[in-house]
Amino acid sequence: MLVARGLGEPEAAAQFLADTLSALPDPFLMRGMRPAVDRLVRAVRARELVTLYGDYDVDGVCSTALTSLFLEECGARVATCIPHRIRDGYGLNRAAAERIAQDGTAVLVTLDCGITAAAEVGRAKDLGLDVVVVDHHSVPALLPPALAVLNPHQDGCGYPTRHLCAAGVAFTLCMALRKALREAGHFERRPEPNLKALLDLVALATVADVVPLTGVNRVLVKHGLVALSRAGRPGIRALKEAAGLLPEQPVTSGLVGFRLGPRINAAGRLDDAALGLRLLRATTLEEARPLAHALDVANQERQLIEQRILTSAMVQAEAQGAARGLVLWGEDWHPGVVGIVAARVVERLHRPTVVVALDAGQGKGSARSIEKFHLVEALDSCAEHLLRYGGHRAAAGVTVEGLRLPAFREAFGRVAAQLLTAEDLEPRCRVDALVEPSELTERAVEGLAVLGPFGQGNPEPVLAARGLRARSRVLQSKRGGAGHLKLSLPEAPGLDAIGFGMAERAGETDGRVDLAFQATVDEYRGQRRVALKLKDLRVAS
Repeated sequence: MLVARGLGEPEAAAQFLADTLSALPDPFLMRGMRPAVDRLVRAVRARELVTLYGDYDVDGVCSTALTSLFLEECGARVATCIPHRIRDGYGLNRAAAERIAQDGTAVLVTLDCGITAAAEVGRAKDLGLDVVVVDHHSVPALLPPALAVLNPHQDGCGYPTRHLCAAGVAFTLCMALRKALREAGHFERRPEPNLKALLDLVALATVADVVPLTGVNRVLVKHGLVALSRAGRPGIRALKEAAGLLPEQPVTSGLVGFRLGPRINAAGRLDDAALGLRLLRATTLEEARPLAHALDVANQERQLIEQRILTSAMVQAEAQGAARGLVLWGEDWHPGVVGIVAARVVERLHRPTVVVALDAGQGKGSARSIEKFHLVEALDSCAEHLLRYGGHRAAAGVTVEGLRLPAFREAFGRVAAQLLTAEDLEPRCRVDALVEPSELTERAVEGLAVLGPFGQGNPEPVLAARGLRARSRVLQSKRGGAGHLKLSLPEAPGLDAIGFGMAERAGETDGRVDLAFQATVDEYRGQRRVALKLKDLRVAS
């Protein structure tokens, strides 16, 4: 498996598999770290007010929670601010900078935003604030005039993992700050903060923000998932309960991405993301449970709104026919869910998609992409039609005048037609290794777990077996919709495969078939067995 993923050299394999916290790089390799730490050390020791301004998504909320908790343990005076998606919009705004300056703040730290806010950071600076930008989005040509900018995408940054999420950058800042405070004797009369205790928040943000789970991210998430499984933080325990998980149930990347992360996101999408921040900072279960319940209710509402908009968006997408890049919009679409809808359209049609919510003639949208298409570079070519945009390769946000949407759609489609081939638009099922059914022992399948945690950039291994006889039957879905395809393999007694939502492909299993699947070890009524989750199948050649 390692060889198939380009890690056949012992050194490369060892580096990939290194998963101890001691393997984390020196935080001062990150450009801008020294001035950021020096200023925050002064603020902590002089008890100056530090205000943390975070984004309203999971990454921003977790970044704000972990940084505030760490600074408070260091004895700092800390205030937090999460903008309201509808009232305030994305990122630092001028009014917020002015309000924060009036509150007596000495240092303003932006988290998961700020890299494109040159004018707003400039205003904060003019008001006497020292600004530290902690971000991970694509770096514009004009950097904000901050005291320090922490973003691993900057030119000249020596940090080895460039694709950290904002919480990963914030955690790296906390590592450096603890070291500097230790050297300054700050902890001689107070206990040092336990950084390991913050890794649950780092893992939650890293998985939810869909950054590659390689390098530093893999180490942080591996240990963070252990902390999420133990659920020592009251807010995490309450969140797991609200998501239907047992308090100490093992947490995987999948559970973070589909059960925990969406509930933190829900409040920021529909109303006030500060609800998620309060949950993660809660000190007791009594405080946390009502907050987790409110997030669960918001998530259910989000799902209903998302489904309504997705239905309308798919009608528009199908009307655009063979367009290789899609721009979809609607007057009554909620801006808080357009990113999810864009992702759903990409899943179904496998082409880069921008979904825009229109209100009073102005549109706010989110874009999602496919493997071969760099969103921000594409938006650079459409900049004349946009008021504002930013993001990274796979995801971006845009602000656009409603009257400019037809021209933007035409320009975006033109760029996609130039950069994408018909083959790029065909989804691929990538196989890591061919196996014989006899090789799929419990030990072999469980051994693959050493490559985890799995997610973006480090997908769960997909195996394939060729030329198998299969007996198929269709299972009805308990939730309605497409049924499931279950295969038994006569040449591999006791080994079954199930394809969720693949019932319509039963006719392809009459002869010998090639199967692509993920292998797991399931336990049912005390019996353990290897089970196969189908990813794709085809008639054997």
